[in-house]
Amino acid sequence: MSDKSKNNVVIIDYGVGNLLSVMRGVEVCGVNPVVTNCPDEILNADRLILPGVGAFSDGMRGLSDKKLIEPIKEFVKKGRPFLGICLGMQMILDESHEFGTNKGLGLIPGKVLSIPGKSAEGGKFKIPHIGWTSIRPGNNSKDWQNTILQNTKKEDSVYFVHSFYVLPKHEENTLASCNYAGKDFCAVINNENIYGCQFHPEKSGTVGIGILDFFCNEL
Repeated sequence: MSDKSKNNVVIIDYGVGNLLSVMRGVEVCGVNPVVTNCPDEILNADRLILPGVGAFSDGMRGLSDKKLIEPIKEFVKKGRPFLGICLGMQMILDESHEFGTNKGLGLIPGKVLSIPGKSAEGGKFKIPHIGWTSIRPGNNSKDWQNTILQNTKKEDSVYFVHSFYVLPKHEENTLASCNYAGKDFCAVINNENIYGCQFHPEKSGTVGIGILDFFCNEL
């Protein structure tokens, strides 16, 4: 295990997000994170977390207004670990269809779509998807070894709160999937050093803290 005292974990503050709960989750992992909107601190991070709740357009506007989009992209190019949480995961993709079409960070090809209010059979179910739901490997997923899910058991449950889901262009980018009311969707996205969790690991008990701990201390 790495020396936790030397981990420079940065959480991006862009005016939208669940900063306090994510910060506390990282602290449980033995790391004192830096919460900032300073481009230089973002570029010099060892690990970078983009949290978020709320509307996609508001999130991207917050990043743009604080001139953080290019620093995030430059950080990712360095190959260092990056994690988006909930809205932060959705903003990794190319675009969202939430209240019109809005451009994302484009770190992983794909789009964000609304969870349909009816199943394929016509049955209705509640939106947003709120609560504990199990995750499992994606249909074309690699093994979870050496990823943020290394210490996660298949079918472990985590806590979701969302009305939109990500649809990666390439199936191999779906590291884990989830089923809600008969529909499969991407729960964890991954491409090399880039990760995203649709659920809230900081609110997912020991399973979620285990995911954060691996991200902060092992990757």
